[in-house]
Amino acid sequence: MATKRPSKKPAAKKRPSSAVSRPSARPRELAIQPAAGKPILITDVALRDGHQSLLATRMRTEDMLPIAQKLDAVGFWSLEVWGGATFDTCLRFLKEDPWERLRALRAAMPHTKLQMLLRGQNLVGYRHYADDVLERFIERSAANGIDVFRIFDALNDVRNVDRSIREVKACGKHAEAAISYTVSPVHNIDRYVDLAKQLEDLGTDTLCIKDMAGLLAPLDAYHLVRRLKAAVKVPIHLHSHYTSGMASMSALMAILGGLDMLDTAMSPLAGGTSHPATETVVASLLGTPYDTGLALDSLLPITEHFRTVRRRYRQFESDFTGVDAEILTSQIPGGMLSNLAAQLTEQNALDRMKEVLDEVPRVRKDMGYPPLVTPTSQIVGTQATLNVLTGERYKVITNETKNYFLGLYGRAPGQVDREIMARAVGDDQNAASGSPGPRT
Repeated sequence: MATKRPSKKPAAKKRPSSAVSRPSARPRELAIQPAAGKPILITDVALRDGHQSLLATRMRTEDMLPIAQKLDAVGFWSLEVWGGATFDTCLRFLKEDPWERLRALRAAMPHTKLQMLLRGQNLVGYRHYADDVLERFIERSAANGIDVFRIFDALNDVRNVDRSIREVKACGKHAEAAISYTVSPVHNIDRYVDLAKQLEDLGTDTLCIKDMAGLLAPLDAYHLVRRLKAAVKVPIHLHSHYTSGMASMSALMAILGGLDMLDTAMSPLAGGTSHPATETVVASLLGTPYDTGLALDSLLPITEHFRTVRRRYRQFESDFTGVDAEILTSQIPGGMLSNLAAQLTEQNALDRMKEVLDEVPRVRKDMGYPPLVTPTSQIVGTQATLNVLTGERYKVITNETKNYFLGLYGRAPGQVDREIMARAVGDDQNAASGSPGPRT
């Protein structure tokens, strides 16, 4: 033991209050009861969220297919390969047909379930689509090779995922509804448990905790998973970005709480705003009651492939390749940071980034604390940028902000600012009436 120093301690400085409001009060005593042992099922996300997080979604199909056979032989529960921003980026930047990519990956990996990210009624876009479009898109996605549909709504409005879940089930595929995790004065574990029950009632096969900003702290992960396991019967899947540096610790604590499934990314496409490394997780659980059953030596050629491939995309490298501790107070995901920087650069106003970052939490509060994930992250970020650049808050209001207050994206999690809402919607009296978005 180190001996005490006799010197007088300086008066402790008062710490500034954190912007993060944890979803529950943590117990004073650390009482951990490890869940019964079971193999943890792994979903590798390198072919979708890995390069979306770190390489601006720019990986081409030609860099995926050479390693597909080895990925297929590992024994992953699923491989996330499609959806999210990949559809848009294939068309807009890569000049590839996203459907051809899906068919090629399906042919190359016949033994592993292929997974996609679906934005509920937004599909793979940035606005709500009519039900007939949604039904046809899901049917075609299933027919072309998708087995697992992870379905989320940015506002956790179950009306926006109901139709998607039903259509996936009608196609005979696996529906995985996701909870968009965030922390705020209106979000807590009880709220997430209630949401989980609603999603189970809708027929989801598995339930995902989608921690897009890496805000899920280790003890919160343990308690949230334990509560979910007690409340619902479906398996629980964790998707936690590494942005804050907590994801690996949170994953382990979630496993001790009873987690069934975990998202990881092959190490060359892990860390930063991506996910915990697949190889590290497999090695960490080796020989424990939660052993994944995956062989480390089967991963090494895949690691080398992606290490080589990543070098080809250096121009698209994210600036946030390490831990970004500021997210613990700002709650702004790395992808949103890069979008804000791009908007300000176009206006020759990058020097005002700090003002915009300070404005984002205020706009989020005005809107009732929406989780910052597509499309709400773009809505909040763009409005915050305009508030700063115009010199007056809400002097210019985007159509997306107006539609948000009208309820066209869904129900806000908390109370919106009524004065700003009135300013945004004007004489439009259809605010928050009926179901969100177009339905026919």
